[in-house]
Amino acid sequence: MVKILLVEDNEMNRDMLSRRLERRGFEVSMAVDGVEGVEMARSGHPELILMDMSLPVMDGWAATRALKADAGTRGIPVIGLTAHAMPGDREKCLEAGCDEYDTKPIDFARLVEKIQAQLDKKPTT
Repeated sequence: MVKILLVEDNEMNRDMLSRRLERRGFEVSMAVDGVEGVEMARSGHPELILMDMSLPVMDGWAATRALKADAGTRGIPVIGLTAHAMPGDREKCLEAGCDEYDTKPIDFARLVEKIQAQLDKKPTT
């Protein structure tokens, strides 16, 4: 079972997305802010991270940079999620270290395709 870490501060988004991912066969753990997300990534070794970019305590930009700077978590694909779909936001996510980017509201079928594409790229250990 593929382990996904969902870092999302909005309870409704967390609940909806985690239930839909679990129905697709993913094992989902959840964090509510960037600091908790970084800690859970380091301790839980997820195979992929869905990172909301607008988070309390430590935003998704800083959390992603921290994960990509750490040898233990740098190889975990991160998909940045944001409602701020402005010109340049995709580039900003990729510059912060995200491997992919998606906008809110979530198009679940599109997100699952992006998740699968990232998992397919990941070398097997």
